[in-house]
Parts: sequence; structure tokens; C-alpha cells
Amino acid sequence: VSAFVAQSIGAHFVEPPPFDLRACLEDSRAWTPLVFVLSPGSDPMAPLTTLAEQMGTKSALVSLSLGQGQGHHAEKVIRAAVTSGSWVVLQNCHLYPSWMPALEAILEEIAEMFAKQSSLDDAARRGGGDQQEANDFFRLFLTSYPSSDFPVSILQNAIKMTNEPPKGLRANLLRSFASNPIDDEEFFETCAPSRSDEFKRLAFGLGVFHAVVQERRSYGPLGWNIPYEFNESDFRISARQLRMFLEESEGQELPFSALLYTIGECNYGGRVTDDVDRITLRELLRLYLNEAVASQDDREVAPGFHAIPPGPHPAYIQAISKMPAIAQPEVFGLHANADLFKARAETNALFESALATQPRSQSGGSRSAEEIAKDLASSILSKLPGSFDLDSAREKYPVSYEESLNAFLVQELERFNELTHVVRESLIGLQKATQGQVVMSDELEALFNAVLDGRVPGLWMAKSYPSLKHLAGYVSDLFDRLSFFSTWVKDGIPPTVWYSGLFFVSGFNTCLLQNYSRQHRVPIDLVSFSFRVLERTEPVPIAPSDGAVIHGLFIEGARWNDDIQMLDESLPKVLVEP
Repeated sequence: VSAFVAQSIGAHFVEPPPFDLRACLEDSRAWTPLVFVLSPGSDPMAPLTTLAEQMGTKSALVSLSLGQGQGHHAEKVIRAAVTSGSWVVLQNCHLYPSWMPALEAILEEIAEMFAKQSSLDDAARRGGGDQQEANDFFRLFLTSYPSSDFPVSILQNAIKMTNEPPKGLRANLLRSFASNPIDDEEFFETCAPSRSDEFKRLAFGLGVFHAVVQERRSYGPLGWNIPYEFNESDFRISARQLRMFLEESEGQELPFSALLYTIGECNYGGRVTDDVDRITLRELLRLYLNEAVASQDDREVAPGFHAIPPGPHPAYIQAISKMPAIAQPEVFGLHANADLFKARAETNALFESALATQPRSQSGGSRSAEEIAKDLASSILSKLPGSFDLDSAREKYPVSYEESLNAFLVQELERFNELTHVVRESLIGLQKATQGQVVMSDELEALFNAVLDGRVPGLWMAKSYPSLKHLAGYVSDLFDRLSFFSTWVKDGIPPTVWYSGLFFVSGFNTCLLQNYSRQHRVPIDLVSFSFRVLERTEPVPIAPSDGAVIHGLFIEGARWNDDIQMLDESLPKVLVEP
């Protein structure tokens, strides 16, 4: 898609332009708010503070983070700034939705004030007018994540800006070296003479590290177990600490222990909550902050990305601009298959956005959307089995001290009955709505749109087991699960349990532990699982007396090697393996 856009209308449409806050400010007026639309990893305060310093108005910059109870203070600050000509920054407007109507009224009042003032004759104003007149240097900056509570009138009248993290290693490096403090010639060039070259090499390594931890987020759980909002402030403080530690240790060994702790544990690591992610972050940092990076100029810091020999700042910008625009997943320490995962996620996002713009009505000889939805509902209803008979299930599988799985089975059947009831009733309601027999409510309209788009309706997911499948796959999977439990009710505990087909997996695990604990008279808090992977062809005629034989597990990012009976690297272009 990027290549098509670049070829059709120009490459500059696929390359993010530099963030020019000064140009946005020059386009604004005192009564025009400037809205920063936030995204994960963006921090507009740093460029805003830098611009205020350059324009000599930093002392007149007032920042306030909105939250419960801050409305009165914010209004007071805005009214004072209107007359003094200060800049006001109201951060995180999405956190105070109840005050947004009041802000809307304040901005309307300010606009009327400036309109009234502009209508006065210049000579009349110079002749001793009101000393509380509005000041043309006043500016109001607002920051907010996308929110339905943000007033539409403010958005319509405002200058809207967003400063999303750049995509790609090269773009990230360019952003880091073109932003404060690295772009400050005095900061970059005046490190202690004996440390100057080492500082530049390590600063480049730090820039690569920052780009890598940012880009790994686009690979989903393969990159980080939890997506973290690393941003420019992390890089900025780390670069300043890097220079400070190098200058303080002049004549001594490079203080890598201090750097690894402050950068890896405090600056970046302070955002990381998962233990495995913390280990990954530390190891990535060791790749780019070490003795080899500090002393070698021809070292490959990442596949396809070589270190830049120490030189002036423009030389770094020029060298980075010549680097590959697209980095392979090996650059980020990932398997080549990770690129397929990323591409699939981006493709789904693109298609979902395109699908949202499509009309629901069709012309010509094709069937209408209502007819298609009605036929799909009828097809699903015709195949949907009836609810489980819970009374007979409880009679056949009573609550037993010796067999905890009896209670688990009945609870699973109850959950599936709730789900199938919602599916059945909602589809019947959809059929009636498409025929005009009942009013198309918001709930039914959401169901209607989901069925047409091939998505699982949110109404179903509220009662459903977790699933990432589309509608057709979800319905087929639901029928398979119902069939599995029907067999369980009819024939007893199956020899192998479909583990991923269970509704409440942790409940199944607890029942296995309870059974073992009661049979062997061992405290349950001392019991844990041990695992053995069976051969794919190994027969399992009956269920084991202790534990369970399960199937239905899948591995992403690795594979099970039957030959060596261990986890192994994934095969090329195979994302998930059983």
C-alpha cells in the first residue's frame, strides 16, 4: 500500500513530516485553541517548552494537569492569562469530561471578548481604555487522547495537531537526533574532550535502543507482553544522564553499571511491569551500551545498521537518512515470522477502516443488506442446537467429593446455555427487525452491522469465552464446543480433554488439583502440575486416574520439536503450531 501511494501521489505522503510546532503557532490566533491529540509514546510538553524558550515566553508558560477538582483553578488561570498574554497548557482533558462543557463556555466567552475588542477603534483603545483588555499573545493549548466527551465545537474551531511516534528504525533515529537535547550543538559537541567520541558513539547506541523498544510494540505480544508507552522524555533524560556520567567519570572506566541501572531500571524500566519484559529490556540495553559500542566505529549495532563514526551533528543526520527505511524483525531481536504477524495486524486495521466507510445499502439486482443479515441469522439458527438439560446433567453428575469435575461440567453447561440463549434470542430479534416486526434498537443495529461485516457481535462476546475469530469461524467453533460437551455428558469424562474448548480453564485446573489432593491426602497448596508431551500417534484409550491428557494447545513464536522433545525455532512462514 505504501508503495502504491508513493508511486501514485508522491513519497512524501508516506513519510511522516517533521513536527513543526512553530508553524502551527503562527497559524493560530489568541481565541483559537491548539489541541494536541495524544497517542501512545507522544509527549508534546517537551517541544512546547523548547519553543517557549526560543520565543522568550517560558516564564509565561503555565501548565496544569486536569483532574477532579481542578476546574475552578483552570478557569482562574485561563482568565488571568487572557489579560497577561501568557500561554496556558491544560493537559489530559479526557480525564475531566464533566468540566468540558464549562471549558467550551469559557472559550466562547474569550472569542466574544476578542471579537468585541477588535471592533474598537485603535485610537480609542490607545486613549485609555479598559486595562483588563485581552492580550493578543495569549494562547491556550489542550492535550487529550481521543474521547467522545471532548466538545465538538472546540475541535471545529481549534488547530489540531498530533505527534505520533515515527514508524521504522530510521524514522525513530531521525526523530531522536532531531529533538532536544541531541539536536543542541552545545550539548552534543561539548562533552569532556576525552569522552567526546565515546559520548557520540553511546548516544547513537542509545538512539538505536530507543527506536528498538518503540518498534517492538508494533509486533504485539511477540515484542512485549504488555504494550508500554515509552516516549521522548525517556530518551531525553537518558541522553542527559549519559553525558553527565561520562563527564563525571573522566579518567576512569566507563560507568556502564550506573548507566544500565538508571536507564534500564529507572527511566525505561520504570514503565515496565512484567518480569519477563524487564529482563528483555535489560538485555536489549546491554547490546547498545557496552565497551564495544563505545570504542568501535565499524561495528554493526543491528543487522543492516552500522555505527556512525564520531563527527558533527549534521553528519549523523545525513548518515541516518541513508539507512534502510524498513528494518527486518531480526533488528529487534525477533524471528523473521514476526514480520508476518505485524503485517497481518496492519492489514486487518486497514481493512477494518475501509470497511467502516462502506455503505450498508446496495443498488441494482443484488440483495439488500437486510436480506443478507436475515439469511445469515436463519442459517445460524437452523444449526444451533438446543440448550443442555441441566437437571439431568446434575442427576447424572452430582456434586462429589471424589470427583470435582462433576461440578465443573455442570458449571460449563450453564455458561454455554447462557451464551446460546443470547445468540438465539438476538438472532430471532434481528430477523423480526429486518422484517419490520419490531423496532431496530441500538443493540440490534450493532448486531446487524457486525453480522454484515463478519464480526462477532459485542452482545455475544459479553457472554462468550475469549475468541479472536471472525463470525464464520466463531460459529463453527461454538458448534464444535457444544458437540464436545454433549459427548462428555453422554459418555463421561473424555480420554483427552479439549483444553482450549473449555469456558473456564482455571476452574478445570483447580478441579484436577483437588482430585489429586483428596485421593492422595496431600494439602492442595503443596500440589502442582508436572507436564509430559505425548507423541502425536500415542493412543489414549481412557482418561488417566491422576491429572488429565489434553489437546488443543498452540504455540506462537516457537514450535514443539518432536525429534528432540524440546521447544525450537518456528519454521519459516508458520506463525502458529499445535
